[in-house]
Amino acid sequence: MNLHEDKLKKLEQFISDKGTLLIAYSGGTDSSLLAVITKKVLNDKHLCVLVDSPLIPRRDVRRARDIAERYGICLKMLPFDPLKIPEIRNNQNDRCYHCKKKICSTLKQIAGEHGITTIADGTNLSDLAEYRPGLHAASEEGICHPFVEAGIDKNDIREIAREMGLEFWDIPSSACLASRMPYNEKLDSDKLEIIERGENILHDCGIMQCRVRLHDGGSFARIEVPENMCSDLVSKRDWIMPKLRKLGFHYITLDLEGYRPGNFDKKE
Repeated sequence: MNLHEDKLKKLEQFISDKGTLLIAYSGGTDSSLLAVITKKVLNDKHLCVLVDSPLIPRRDVRRARDIAERYGICLKMLPFDPLKIPEIRNNQNDRCYHCKKKICSTLKQIAGEHGITTIADGTNLSDLAEYRPGLHAASEEGICHPFVEAGIDKNDIREIAREMGLEFWDIPSSACLASRMPYNEKLDSDKLEIIERGENILHDCGIMQCRVRLHDGGSFARIEVPENMCSDLVSKRDWIMPKLRKLGFHYITLDLEGYRPGNFDKKE
């Protein structure tokens, strides 16, 4: 038995011991793998809940629904408007804590309605080293982390998904659209839409791992792509720039440090 097989066995045993499971599902590689394995272990004694909010890119929602349909995952959509909550809308550095608290409260209600006693998410060992106030909130609310319990990190997740032949094994990492804005700059639907439309422009020209970070109230766009994609983006600037300018950006820059997850996720 190789290392991944051992970890997968531990994961399956952990899930089996729960009997029923509700999964906080996003359609990313982490939660999708957890959902597929849970479906295999528990059959229909599971429920995945997908939060549908203005903070989530529409592409991510469509992909999540497609994956659930393809793999026979039991899915429930959860409409949620975080912009109605001042602690989230004001975008302070504990924004994710308040957002996750509210979502977890609703997940617990849904779990109770379906007779499910355990709620899980796709948190893995790699996440524990990052600043994640939302993870702190989830732990406070009793959300369990099966990947952590099985000693699985992000690389393990991608390798296990690849070895299982799952098409989503190499999906680029994503995050809520609020993460593209500096803390303390208020969130609103117009800014979030501009961010999403800007990133869609980059996706449409083949740059799937990217961030369009907003500064100065939305007049300044700072683009992050992997370092090996910088020259590709520059070569397409004549196609990209006019489309981005139509979104209202006065200044458009390429960050030479490249794509960095959680760029604004700092405690101070």
